[in-house]
Amino acid sequence: MSLGEPTADSTPFFSDDSEAEGPEEQSAAGQRAQEESASGVSRVRALLTVFILCYINLLNYMDRFTVAGVLPDIEHYFGIDDGKSGLLQTVFICSYMFLAPVFGYLGDRYNRKFIMSFGITFWSLVTLASSYTPKEHFWVLLLTRGLVGVGEASYSTIAPTIIADLYVKGKRTNMLSIFYFAIPVGSGLGYIVGSQVSNLAQDWHWALRVTPGLGLIAVLLLLFVVQEPKRGAIEARPEHHLHQTSWLTDLQALSKNYSFVLSTFGFTAVAFVTGSLALWAPTFLFRAAIFTGERAPCVEGNCAASDSLIFGAITCVTGVLGVASGVQVSRLLRTRTPRADPLVCAAGLLLSAPFLYLAIVMAQASTIATYVFIFLGETFLSMNWAIVADILLYVVVPTRRSTAEALQIVISHLLGDAGSPYLIGVVSDSLRKRDSFLWQFRSLQLSLLLCSFVAVAGGGFFLATALFIERDRHRAENYVATDDEPIVVPKSGRSTRVPVSSVLI
Repeated sequence: MSLGEPTADSTPFFSDDSEAEGPEEQSAAGQRAQEESASGVSRVRALLTVFILCYINLLNYMDRFTVAGVLPDIEHYFGIDDGKSGLLQTVFICSYMFLAPVFGYLGDRYNRKFIMSFGITFWSLVTLASSYTPKEHFWVLLLTRGLVGVGEASYSTIAPTIIADLYVKGKRTNMLSIFYFAIPVGSGLGYIVGSQVSNLAQDWHWALRVTPGLGLIAVLLLLFVVQEPKRGAIEARPEHHLHQTSWLTDLQALSKNYSFVLSTFGFTAVAFVTGSLALWAPTFLFRAAIFTGERAPCVEGNCAASDSLIFGAITCVTGVLGVASGVQVSRLLRTRTPRADPLVCAAGLLLSAPFLYLAIVMAQASTIATYVFIFLGETFLSMNWAIVADILLYVVVPTRRSTAEALQIVISHLLGDAGSPYLIGVVSDSLRKRDSFLWQFRSLQLSLLLCSFVAVAGGGFFLATALFIERDRHRAENYVATDDEPIVVPKSGRSTRVPVSSVLI
């Protein structure tokens, strides 16, 4: 099957696998309900699919934060300031962000596992190439980090929609929580593997050569184990079918979905804070240790290996605790209020803000206290990951989910972690009165305080989401295409838009 072919051939529609099964097919499926769900994927294959997607997501974030784990070494190697260091994360996020809508459009219409396989292969090869960047060409490292975003955009927009087509309700939440465990755990492993491989090899370049091989294994698992589920079939009701609408119609519908819009802005705050801490926290802790006299200044490589190791371990543990506790608290509160999900997200952000503030201001007084407050702040911050994804999936109809994922990625990264690492670096450089160890620490400390205030704003957006969540969920669950909403139908080998009324019998 080629990338451009539909994933099923039972009806003439362009994305025919987005339709529910017909009465005869449903009858046959009922006879083998023990083996296969309405998605067309067996229970065992569905579980394997989730674990493979989780493995790839872990690699995704592991690769993303390997650079942060060896950032002091990269700064020393290329002789760059904080502003240029922040660009490493910014160029990656920008390419990832701008290409997400492209892959979201493709993911709603074509075979998703082939799209992901292409993206992961490209990302692995580019990451490997970036490890051979010469000392005189920092721009080459920037370019390759930007290209890595191409591969990751192909995966992040599509993977959650596959899980959504395999499970519903409580099972979907559980599987999404497993999937999103990989974000903090992968991020933490990025710091740990990056710093420790660099330390063992005495060369930070080797830190970038771990994930490419693991990525190619992921491609083989995708191609030979993962099976493409039917879009929306597991949720479809007998009384109506789901039809593919035009991209502009999808965008218009999403812009009127207040729960989606407001939760996206709330998640933007999460992205801003996590993006800033992800890149700068190990470097900040290293500078704090120099400022307090606990460590000598860095004159050779492997500058912050222990700080990256500790911060990585904290990120892994807090991620697991945060995601698990967020899902569990949300599940308990749902018995009392249908607004539980956005309220838990709001509480997570509002509680993380003071702890992150204390972690930053206490760095000059107590290293232990700093790590304790980072632990608490990151735990509350991580409560959002699985819940935000679940909100998107149940307030958006199945045929618009990849587009919604892509749009959320664009907005959250454009206003969040695309600019926050660079912004923190530029503010740090501007606040630095002279090039001393004192001001290297103090300027970065003051610039990082911005994260606490952004977290409070994000909590406000999630509180606003709670006002609309019931209405938007009801609309998505009872969605029926109207006569003035065009659907995409192939005409002479090409797609064209026609009113629903002209094709209904």
